Amino acid sequence: MMTSLDFLPNSPTLMNAGTPLGQLSACFVIPVEDTIEDIFDAVKQMALIQRTGGGTGFSFSNLRPRNAPVSSTGEKAAGPVAFMKIFDCATAHIKQGGKRRGANMGVLRVDHPDILEFIRCKRDDRAFQNFNLSVAVTDAFMKAVKADRDVDLIPPGKKSGTTRVRAGKIFQEIVRAAWETGDPGLLFIDHINRSNPTPHQGAIEATNPCGEIPLLGYESCTLGSVNLSNMLAQDGRSIDGEKLLSTVDRSIRFLDNVITMNQHPIREAETATLGNRKIGLGIMGFSEMLIRMGISYDSDAAEKMGARIMSLINAQAFLTSHRLADERGDYPNWQGSVHARKGIHIRNAARTAIAPTGTIGIIADTTPGIEPLFALAYRRNHVLEGRNLVEVNPLLDEFARRHHLDADHIIEQVMEKGNLEKVEDLPGKMKQVFKTALEIPVERHLLIQAAFQRHVDNSVSKTINMPEAAAPTDVEKAYRMAWELGLKGITIYRYGSRSNQVLQLGTEEHSYQYDHGSKCDPEECRL
Repeated sequence: MMTSLDFLPNSPTLMNAGTPLGQLSACFVIPVEDTIEDIFDAVKQMALIQRTGGGTGFSFSNLRPRNAPVSSTGEKAAGPVAFMKIFDCATAHIKQGGKRRGANMGVLRVDHPDILEFIRCKRDDRAFQNFNLSVAVTDAFMKAVKADRDVDLIPPGKKSGTTRVRAGKIFQEIVRAAWETGDPGLLFIDHINRSNPTPHQGAIEATNPCGEIPLLGYESCTLGSVNLSNMLAQDGRSIDGEKLLSTVDRSIRFLDNVITMNQHPIREAETATLGNRKIGLGIMGFSEMLIRMGISYDSDAAEKMGARIMSLINAQAFLTSHRLADERGDYPNWQGSVHARKGIHIRNAARTAIAPTGTIGIIADTTPGIEPLFALAYRRNHVLEGRNLVEVNPLLDEFARRHHLDADHIIEQVMEKGNLEKVEDLPGKMKQVFKTALEIPVERHLLIQAAFQRHVDNSVSKTINMPEAAAPTDVEKAYRMAWELGLKGITIYRYGSRSNQVLQLGTEEHSYQYDHGSKCDPEECRL
């Protein structure tokens, strides 16, 4: 499966299998409790995990708010954001597995007294460069926003709060910060915990850095992805169902084996991971598959195809894990779990997730995760020791030549503009099939994510791309729609809102500005 690029495991498995390091998991969550000892234990554990290639997520919701009294010293507490700076600084000096920079997810509950400071902490575009941020929002909070009611801010460990704030004020602060910087995203924490397979072990408070794996404290998860662009039947217009299900069956067995072979960086992670044996099988190449089938990402057909494929994958993953339970036993923490209450014997507490597949998607030479094409030509900035890479999508050349179009002229235009929007004399079908992320309505992005989430027992990593001209109200609508659709989380990114963004439209420094098409000065234009 790996040599044919039908399936690849997560990067730490590729980097570390067969080496003395032997750490094979991509995702960890580390608990952070409210003492100096616990906080710096968490920093140490983060360092040990990140040096082996793992990404780390944290909930800082248990830390007392800024200026709260500290009885042991008579001083006042620094608060979650101040302590996050220590984690961020440590990560800046660690390369994951000696290969890449470390990554974190920082989470704070929406009812924490320091929530506004947390929401604003990345707005200067320089702070917390090693963190993604998410606010853990509750159903009660979202209902309060809808009804324009006040909410209580409650210090950790207390049953009630002394501060009441209009829910809409907090929500608008989140919207504004996300519009400006892409952070914070939202975690719909109640939905996440309704799907928690082992509630007897505690509530889930955080996820891995990209949000697709909600985990209990000290849990880790091993990921892998099926390459959908390799799952097409010979006619190129349909899915080879037999190959897909066979690949899923072997992939689940592969990932379960990885858990057994893993050399865990800290003892607590070994105990938690072996106790629940969570894995996350997902996909990559969804957009390439659609293009080859002649289906536009911006269509009802794409939603239906995504839901159908993920339903098949999820069902086969469940069946294989059930068979593994017969062969090897249930996961050790099965007793007391949701599965035990239903009488379901299963080897892995969770089995499916949609990861971003940034690295393995490049290795497999396909589109990442369930994302649409970002552009048909783009610069990938600050990679490979700071160099920039120029990429032109090979599917475009293949499609043009197959339909007897002037491929060289089309590519020349695309290299300047990044998409087909303003290229003349092209079939309408081609423009539809090759629609890029910024040309696709936000609603469609969300509906595609929802189509997959319905058939995934972990979560889905997906960027809701917005053009530079998008307004804060567009972010607000997206966040509301995500909750109403039953998503477990949402990440938006408005093009150009960060000065150091990795992907840039077009391949020239003088590329056209996407939103209005006018030439811009290279000193002013970030395209």
